[in-house]
This record gives sequence, C-alpha cells and structure tokens, in this order.
Amino acid sequence: MPFPKDFLWGAATASYQIEGAAQEDGRGECIWTRFSHTPGKVVNGDTGDVACNHYRLYPQDVQLMRELGIKAYRFSVSWPRVLPLGHGAVNEAGLDFYSRLVDEILNAGITPFATLYHWDLPQALQDDGEGWENPSIVERFADYAELMHNALGDRIKHWITHNEPWVVAFVGNQLGVHAPGKKDAAANFRVAHHLNLSHGAAIRRLRALDPSAVLGITLNYGEMHPATDSPADAAIAVLNDGLQNRWYMDAIFKGEYPADVLAFVETQQIAHGLDLSDISAACEPIDFLGLNYYSRTIWKDNGTPYGTSVRNEGALHTAMNWEVYPQGMYNMLMRVTQDYAPKALYITENGCAYDDPAPVAGIVEDPLRQDYLKQHFDKAEAAMADGAPLKGYFVWSLLDNFEWAEGYNKRFGIIHVDYATQARVWKRSARYYQQKIVETVG
Repeated sequence: MPFPKDFLWGAATASYQIEGAAQEDGRGECIWTRFSHTPGKVVNGDTGDVACNHYRLYPQDVQLMRELGIKAYRFSVSWPRVLPLGHGAVNEAGLDFYSRLVDEILNAGITPFATLYHWDLPQALQDDGEGWENPSIVERFADYAELMHNALGDRIKHWITHNEPWVVAFVGNQLGVHAPGKKDAAANFRVAHHLNLSHGAAIRRLRALDPSAVLGITLNYGEMHPATDSPADAAIAVLNDGLQNRWYMDAIFKGEYPADVLAFVETQQIAHGLDLSDISAACEPIDFLGLNYYSRTIWKDNGTPYGTSVRNEGALHTAMNWEVYPQGMYNMLMRVTQDYAPKALYITENGCAYDDPAPVAGIVEDPLRQDYLKQHFDKAEAAMADGAPLKGYFVWSLLDNFEWAEGYNKRFGIIHVDYATQARVWKRSARYYQQKIVETVG
C-alpha cells in the first residue's frame, strides 16, 4: 500500500528550540530560560536566547519549507510570549508574531499544526506556585488555549494540546534533567495528572469555540522490551510501559489510569494528597493522536522499583545513544490502533541526531540520517497496509536547534544551521525527503 496522495508529509519544530528573542518584544521568562541560565544544567552553558533566530528569520525558514515540499508544518506557541505572566495581560507583539508566521505558512500552501505546550511554561506561574503541580494550572491552560484560538482559529484548524507530557512530568520533575529541574517522584505524578486534566479542559474549550476544529495531543511512545526472558525483567518492562505509555493513553482514551501503575504509585507512596479519581475529565473525544517515536528501551530488573535500562551493544546508536530500532515504529502504530482505536494517527516527530560533518559545496552529507528516515518510513507504510489510520508524518526536525539539556551539542535537523552566522544549509537527508514527497504525493 503506497502512501496516499492526501498524505501529509511535514516537519516539526518547537518555540524555545528555534525562536530566540527569548527576552525581547515583551516575552516573559519561561522555565527553560531560567533553567538554561542556571550553571551546570545545559551542556556548554548553552541557552535558547538566540537559537535559530526564527523569530526574525521565519520568512526564510518558511521558504525552506516551500522548497522542501512539505504539506504541513508543526510548530509550537511560546506561552510566555503571548501571556508573559501565564495569565492576565496579553502581549500583543507576541500574538502578532504568530499571526504573521501563520500567514506566511498558509501563503506557502502549507497546513499549520499548532502545539499549545512544548515545555516553555511561564516562569511566573512556576514562581507563584501555579505551575503544573497546582490544580489551578488546568483552567489557566484552558484560558491560554482559548486566547490562541481567538487569535488564530480563523486560520488554524489543527491544534495539539501538549507535546510529550511524560517528558514534562518525569524528566523535568523526577529526574531533574529538564526544567524546572526537580527531583521529586511525587511532583512527577502531580504534574502528570494535571497535564492530563489540562488536556481535557483545553479540548472542551476549543471544541466549544469551534466544533469543526481538528484536535489532538502528542505523546512520546516508548517501545519497552525486557533484557531477558526472566519474569522479573518482563515485569519491569511492563511497569515502565505503564509509567510512560499507558498512564497517558488510558487517561485520554479511557478516562482511567492503569491498575498496575496505580498499585505501584500506592506502594511507593508517591501520590501524597493527590486525588486521581477525577481523571475521567481527561477523556474527551479527539480527532487524532500524535505519536513521537525515536527508539526502544531494554529493561532489566536491578532490585530497584523502576529497574534499569541496558544497551544493545550489537546495534547502531545515534548521537543521543538511542538504538536505531525501526521495527518499533510498526509495533507502536499497530498496538495503538488495536488498543485505543484512534480516529486518526500522525507521526508528529521522528528523526535522529548524528555528528554531521561540516557543509561542503553547499551540502551536508548525512547518510546515516537518510537511512534512518527511509527505514522508519518503510515501517510506517507497512503499518498503514495493516490497518493503522496514519494520515501524516512530521520529521524532527526542520532545523538543527537547541536540544534542551544537550544544548547545541546534538543536531537533529535536516537543514544545517551555522549558529554563528545563522546560515541554513541543506543536508542530503533533506534532499532525500524532498524527493520522497514528490514520489509519493507529488
């Protein structure tokens, strides 16, 4: 089954990773501005203050999209750029930027997909105790969603509430590797619960404003495998599947949390004072589910509650030390289709970081990235042939950018960015993708 003519080939970015102008034109501070300016938190002390300067160079970047031939572009809105305090006074300069960006995208014949939250929480909410640990954030987020719909809903039909809530909750609040840098298991579950509830609240608000809007959420799917066939390793893999995948999938599609994870939370005593009984409010009908897929994790029981991940030494790994495992793309699409029956699926991120060579004669040769994409496209196509309702595929990422705690040390882009000059140079993988789009949908 070939990709159909109406398949949406796209590319994805995120506001803090590319925009720059982090403290300009009325934008409020976000938790990643604070975090990246804290010594020792980001490789080389890098920050998103300038990043790819997309705030000013967006016309050039949209022209790259047009030349690439993508049919859709997934970007995120910076909450503090439009609401510096997270609520209250609106920064009209911020709204105007997104209005101009959307017009540029539409003029290029590209469909915009807007993500409301890709990790840049207004620092003012965090400082006031109204961050993701506080139930008040649920309505704050719905109000923000309404603001963005009122500003752009005449031109944007496709809305994504959250990007990867598991990363927000666990990596930012239990591991402490991402902003806000907390290391508190109980905070992880408070944040996770309120993220789920805020998704439901935003969907209700957006649906009331425009019944024809196309609404969804993006979850990062972790393909979990046991290290051996021992029952202990199998149990750890199932638990981590519950923590990363089913905790969010079950909430969104079933309005409940998985029983095994609830039992784990109770045993570990990490839901202090948290009422999880209202999770049914997260279950609102959505029009699509976005899935981000990069790799798998192999789990081993090491006597600790969460187990430990181990490396498959015989496999190719990316610069992020993630195993290249294309079969997981097929497995994910089939499992989600069978277990949750979403109306439609989009791959909202898939891509890889490698140590690219410098540009030569106007091109960056990146054969490993090109091969990675081809293998994953093939597995997605196979899943479609077997019944997965996949409607589009967004490569991560359009541009090299600020890779969170890795700073500018890791490059995911299919377009190379020289951060000193802001010059954009095509990688061979972008030319491959351009040809793939022409071959499949014209």
